[in-house]
Amino acid sequence: MAISSCEMSLNPVFSPTSTTRLSKSPSHLPSCLRFSVSASVQPSSNSKSVAIGVVEPKPVFTSVKSFAPATVANLGPGFDFLGCAVDGIGDYVNLRVDPDVRPGEVFISEISGAGSKLSKNPLWNCAGIAAIAVMKMLKVRSVGVSLSLEKGLPLGSGLGSSAASAAAAAVAVNELFGGPLSQSELVIAGLESEAKVSGYHADNIAPSIMGGFVLIRSYDPLELMQLKLPQESKLFFVLVNPEFEAPTKKMRAVLPQEITMSHHVWNSSQAGALVASVLQGDLKGLGRALSSDKIVEPRRAPLIPGMEAVKKAAIAAGAFGCTISGAGPTAVAVTDDEERGREIGERMVDAFMKEGNLKALAMVKQLDQIGARLKHLPSLWCMAVFVAKRSTWDVLTTLQLHLYYQP
Repeated sequence: MAISSCEMSLNPVFSPTSTTRLSKSPSHLPSCLRFSVSASVQPSSNSKSVAIGVVEPKPVFTSVKSFAPATVANLGPGFDFLGCAVDGIGDYVNLRVDPDVRPGEVFISEISGAGSKLSKNPLWNCAGIAAIAVMKMLKVRSVGVSLSLEKGLPLGSGLGSSAASAAAAAVAVNELFGGPLSQSELVIAGLESEAKVSGYHADNIAPSIMGGFVLIRSYDPLELMQLKLPQESKLFFVLVNPEFEAPTKKMRAVLPQEITMSHHVWNSSQAGALVASVLQGDLKGLGRALSSDKIVEPRRAPLIPGMEAVKKAAIAAGAFGCTISGAGPTAVAVTDDEERGREIGERMVDAFMKEGNLKALAMVKQLDQIGARLKHLPSLWCMAVFVAKRSTWDVLTTLQLHLYYQP
């Protein structure tokens, strides 16, 4: 029976305050990607991940559609170890069991939206790489799958475009087979994609899959920490994306190989202040820390026409802080008021045009608390599996988002 492939536990895989350590993985992964779950968050006795590799899971649906949100990585001083998910924009994956695809393989049938330049070869496509990684982790050999990718995020935007594709694909494959993998295991699959496309960093893929703010405490072994923003905090991101592509590899190439001790101390203190501000719901403190990077932003800002003027315009318009989102060119500012956020966005757009001669689009978005998930819940059984895997708060929030995203 399909139900037997997915054991159910009412305990979430990890709580917002827990730490997940990963260091012992399936044998097909490189040593740097191997993982295990630390004793502090050891899965319950009926955890689904324990059974991985014993019996090949069977599909519980013929098709699913998933969504993964955009992300803001680095958050100023948190280069490669801090990121968060942004509500309302992201990528979609439609996945189905396909008898015309060889068992155990992935076929990309279509790419639409902003992804016209992307390869359909699953070995060179973010969604394909992540989907294959999940298939291998599940040891699926009896069926093949085909997927179509709907790119809602522009390439090279600094909004985690590659990570969103990978996250959506990883979640879609996992849910197609009953959801036996945990979120942390899906991050591992997504990291295979990130490592091949833009570098081995999890500050996009982790929040895109897990939602909220995520701190990467360690990469060897991979150790992730979710940072819970208080529910009463009204955090708004002002995202201003200019018509300018900033490839991640190019933007990483300008980074310094060595830094001074004074800059190290400064950035460390600002990153600590940012984490404390998130946990305390101190949005003004978050903004100050966000704006205070002395290592990465000074090297990247000159490569984005008008960026320095855009940051000044955001602060002058009342933003708590402003920096480059990920590798850029998107600029991100933070505020606690949606209407003020629109005004800040208008000033930033004007600055991009005036100082950088770039057209830009402004959006005001909130924090995505859930991360990658199914777009449509195909059945009551799917809902039962979902409820079993998430906390009550996550379920209620996701139901609200699910209703919001319906056409």
